[in-house]
Amino acid sequence: MRIERHAMQLSRQLKLLSEHLFPAHSAKALRTFSSGDVAQLIGVSDGYLRQLSLDGRGPSPQISESGRRSYTLQQINELRALIATTKPKDAITYLPHRQPGEKLQTIAVTNFKGGSAKTTTALYLAQYLALQGYRVLAIDLDPQASMSAMLGVQPEFEVGTGDTLYGAIRYDEERKPLKDIIRKTYFAGLDLVPGNLELMEFEHDTPRALAEKRASQGEPFFRRVGVAIAEVEDSYDIVVIDCPPQLGYLTLGAVCAATSLLITVHPQMVDVASMSQFLLMTSDLLAVVRKAGGDLAHDFIKYVVTRHEPFDGPQSQIVALLRGLFADDVLTATILKSTAISDAGLSKQTLYEMEKGQVRKSTFDRAMESVNAANAEVLDNLKKVWGRK
Repeated sequence: MRIERHAMQLSRQLKLLSEHLFPAHSAKALRTFSSGDVAQLIGVSDGYLRQLSLDGRGPSPQISESGRRSYTLQQINELRALIATTKPKDAITYLPHRQPGEKLQTIAVTNFKGGSAKTTTALYLAQYLALQGYRVLAIDLDPQASMSAMLGVQPEFEVGTGDTLYGAIRYDEERKPLKDIIRKTYFAGLDLVPGNLELMEFEHDTPRALAEKRASQGEPFFRRVGVAIAEVEDSYDIVVIDCPPQLGYLTLGAVCAATSLLITVHPQMVDVASMSQFLLMTSDLLAVVRKAGGDLAHDFIKYVVTRHEPFDGPQSQIVALLRGLFADDVLTATILKSTAISDAGLSKQTLYEMEKGQVRKSTFDRAMESVNAANAEVLDNLKKVWGRK
């Protein structure tokens, strides 16, 4: 078929492009961070880091010919662990892992309208949390697998049968533990459950299983995602799920597994109308799930305004409408529409991965400020759930 031939041609070309962009076995690598960046991330002074280096304590930074020190993200995490041991009273400040009694936080990022920056929001949040020192698991539940591709995994060639979350939630004897599916990424502290088209099998299998009453054997469909995540919860602080752009069994499973929801909103009238339908359908379906015994106690539900153009009059009116309706449930910070974000995406990067100077500094700083502000708000909400100051 022509479509099949076109699909194969495009996949091969994408593979060649990936090999060109990332020639070291087609693998991505994260940039290093300057000592100033590291000091800001950890919350210490640059002088303190310099003294640690002079004393031979902690990882050895890379030192340029001009004497500038830089660290990998793995080394930053090693520094966090070291500083936490030297300052035990403030250990959680430097190594913010979950403490006893603090439950795993699972955030489902969702919306069934394309173009709402759902995957971008999920990816940037996962990377931001990893940069802050948390142990993060990203789950790509979208069969299009854009998050996986952005994290250096090409779904068509590098994700085999059973290597997606489907392998851990399927109904037959081929089901396997989630720990056997999780893979490390080049982004220290951020692990991935990749996606690909195999995820659609769950959408096809569940109606058959319900009809044959196989779904009642073991966990019902809406609990399977949560049960799979529970198998590995001791290894992580936060799970970020990129949901499919439709309200199917996978999305319902993610929503039921989640402790909180982020709903992305592009401030255009057609997108807001679509979100209204999404919320109505979600409410109806979750009512059915609740009657069947589903646990839907979310710690918070937040709306994230994405691709925002603050000087666009109609967009400003829609943002004001959302704030008037949902008040504090709308994040104060909005994620701006920016050429810096789109330019980074062209090379399968995020702003967190870009070397400074790849785009104009003012453009980069403005985009980074909006992304960090939104992500910081989400983290503040997570800390409130944990009872932290």
